[in-house]
Amino acid sequence: MKSALVLVLSICLFGFTSGNTQAKSENDQLTHELPEYSKVYDDQRDPFEDANAALTLARETNRNVLIEIGGNWCTWCHKMDAFLLKNPNIYKALHSKYVLLKINVSDSNENDAFMKALPPVLGYPHMYVSAANGKMLLSKDTAELQDNNGYSKDYWLAFLNKWQSKPAVQKL
Repeated sequence: MKSALVLVLSICLFGFTSGNTQAKSENDQLTHELPEYSKVYDDQRDPFEDANAALTLARETNRNVLIEIGGNWCTWCHKMDAFLLKNPNIYKALHSKYVLLKINVSDSNENDAFMKALPPVLGYPHMYVSAANGKMLLSKDTAELQDNNGYSKDYWLAFLNKWQSKPAVQKL
């Protein structure tokens, strides 16, 4: 009986690990395909150039742009990235429905000129949703996506679904 229980637990653990490995592999592949401005906060990048590239990609793929303001110094930015990697359905929804544009704000580069064009940041990370034509749709405090000291899967999915680009209506 004891050996049967060990066998069942081993199968369950292997299946759980395999599933996580597959999800991580899918996320790694998707991350590899992302533009550099979607992957990291980089104080050397030109936010205007990156924003133009993100808007171009958004127009080409009928997506909105999710602008994420933060930096490598930001604990909650790291927690958000880890949350997205651990939740492949949310990670995929984010990158299939939005072009992610990470903008660095740090002591070494506050990107003042770029930040002056946006509504005020309430805390970090902070997000904005922009239509592909550049029209600002939303300024979002990411604390609103948290539940019980962490990010909420339900809040994230509701947010992503609500603010995604709507398909264009074709006239007949």
